[in-house]
Amino acid sequence: MTITPEQADWFTATFTMMVDNVEQVVLGKRHVIELAFTAMVSEGHLLLEDYPGTGKTSLARAMSQTVQGVSTRIQFTPDLLPGDVTGITVYDQKTGEFEFHSGPIFANVVLADEINRASPKTQSALLEAMEEGNVTIDGVTRSTGVPFLVIATQNPIEQAGTYRLPEAQLDRFMMKASLGYPDLASTIRILEGTADVRHELAPVITPQALVSMSDIARSVFVNPLVYDYIGRLVEATRDARQVRMGVSVRGARALTKAAKTWAVAHGRTFVTPDDVKALADQVLAHRMVLDPEAEFDGVTASAVIGQILLDVVPPSRTDLA
Repeated sequence: MTITPEQADWFTATFTMMVDNVEQVVLGKRHVIELAFTAMVSEGHLLLEDYPGTGKTSLARAMSQTVQGVSTRIQFTPDLLPGDVTGITVYDQKTGEFEFHSGPIFANVVLADEINRASPKTQSALLEAMEEGNVTIDGVTRSTGVPFLVIATQNPIEQAGTYRLPEAQLDRFMMKASLGYPDLASTIRILEGTADVRHELAPVITPQALVSMSDIARSVFVNPLVYDYIGRLVEATRDARQVRMGVSVRGARALTKAAKTWAVAHGRTFVTPDDVKALADQVLAHRMVLDPEAEFDGVTASAVIGQILLDVVPPSRTDLA
């Protein structure tokens, strides 16, 4: 199925309106908002590694309001149990039956705050939901709903009492990004009160229409040479000298899906190598495990991806024509 110019125009206009809507609350962070909506439309999830007080909760709430969805917030702590995330089955003495009490995972936008403070057992409660959009409790599988986006946060500074996210869980996040502090102009607007961070946003799109956007994004054309380029980038992460474990096939698929959404969000019905480059760091870097010696020398996964993008030659416009 190929998308029509009318469908592409509607997608681009709607995507822009959604980003504009959220930017009323999350000031000066348009690029990160675009990444978050790209993850949502691509049916992926977002990991934000950032300092406290940078607007992560505001971002999740504003995105949920924009798509007329339900948002929840889970504060991850060392004593949090899997049932606190997924919900539990409780015996009702009046009816003599077991009744399911749903947990906060059943929402359209779930903010998992400081996810690395919970034990691995509790973190694993998210795995099925993030991969399949379902939760199985006492042998019964229940859908989390559509759309479904997990925005998880972790503090890059204070690591005492935290648990490193396992690679299998990191691999299920489509992207990893950082909001960062607002720029001076945005900070002044906040201080002056011209930006109401608790402002209720008007919805731009329904959850059903967002599903249609996902269908359109899946139909964006990808030239075989661009597929080859993505494959070579992923292969290069596995062969890099500083890398102990490279990017999986799931990572390659995530980059392809995200690039399709990014392309049509910016007015194209086909993916270009520049779309792949624009998302490579956010989609691939967190999936790599660096060699301990390289980490000791100050090498970062983002730096490795940057070098790979320089070394791996993309297809030219002539080849793609």
